[in-house]
Amino acid sequence: MRLLTTSALVATVASAAFADGHLPLKKLPGFDERDYWVPGEVNAEGKLEAMQAVVGTGAVPFAGTQDAPIQIALIYPSADVSDFWARNYLAMTKRLEQLGIQYETTEFASRQIEHSLQSTYAAQVSQDADLYDYVIFGPSELATQGDNIDKLAGNDGFSTYVWAFHTPLKYLSNQPDVWFDFSSAAGALTMCDYMIGRLGEGVTMAMNRGIPGITDNQRSGDFKACVEEKAGWTTIYEHYGQYTREGGFDGTSLIMQAYPEATIVHNANTAMAMGSVEAQVAMGKEKEIFSTGWGGTGLELEAIRNGELDATPMRMGDDVGAATAEAIKADMEGRGDELPFVFLGRITVAHDQMSAAEIDALEQEAFRFSGVGALDR
Repeated sequence: MRLLTTSALVATVASAAFADGHLPLKKLPGFDERDYWVPGEVNAEGKLEAMQAVVGTGAVPFAGTQDAPIQIALIYPSADVSDFWARNYLAMTKRLEQLGIQYETTEFASRQIEHSLQSTYAAQVSQDADLYDYVIFGPSELATQGDNIDKLAGNDGFSTYVWAFHTPLKYLSNQPDVWFDFSSAAGALTMCDYMIGRLGEGVTMAMNRGIPGITDNQRSGDFKACVEEKAGWTTIYEHYGQYTREGGFDGTSLIMQAYPEATIVHNANTAMAMGSVEAQVAMGKEKEIFSTGWGGTGLELEAIRNGELDATPMRMGDDVGAATAEAIKADMEGRGDELPFVFLGRITVAHDQMSAAEIDALEQEAFRFSGVGALDR
């Protein structure tokens, strides 16, 4: 039997809203071509910004009382190399402790490629619904796990939160309570504004893009469209580096030789940014080219400190986990209607005009719960 009845009520109300066709709240360009919604189509005005502000400030303790710890099930590919899941877990649990919420967790770990194992876990958790108050699902892949998201979200026994995706699938009969992620599109626009503000108009740029698909369309495509439209930039060459260090090295080497008029090299992830830096250093041109990364990882920040990388859109990495804890608190206090449907972690720009102390402070903020540096896993 559930400890909390508020979550079930919120989930029922939310399901009714979807059934009545209340979403999307509005339609944005490309709506008819997509089988998913983007955050701006489903988030009520001001809710995301309010939640981001809460996550970025100190914890305000839970106002209620508990007869027993809440029970949280986590189904996610945390057995993979990436520390994204482990950091989310640490951020969530430490924020819950700051909020004064008692909790117990049960983890169902898999690797990213183990889609069928995730399905087994989802079925098991659904069957044991009376054991859990909250289920956090980190899909191995969004479309592949669509049926399982639907199944979990349709269970009135618990609230369902999805990690690592911010594009709710339109065709689901049941939607989770909240989606939590970082937006590559939002990061691209943040980076666009910074780059135009710093470098001005009429710049010639080359790009190391990743793999054709939604992520690169946002990180590279949205950035390109923004700087071209707002500041008349010219994109002289686009290289698909497959998100690898070698791809960044090869692409940048080609750019420096064949397109010397390009004064900026955009890189769509950390690996390509590191390869790009290596190519520039090898040719002694790291001071001549303005190069960017993506994500604000430790490697990128170190390259900025060393004067090799110039700027990167930096995710406040612990925001997703902390926001999940705040969502649980809001739900427990009967304030579930205050939550955005899609939460996006904050993204700022780290750059070479910052002092070492400023970069350190940004890094501390990003990993304020999970800790700076490699995790001991």
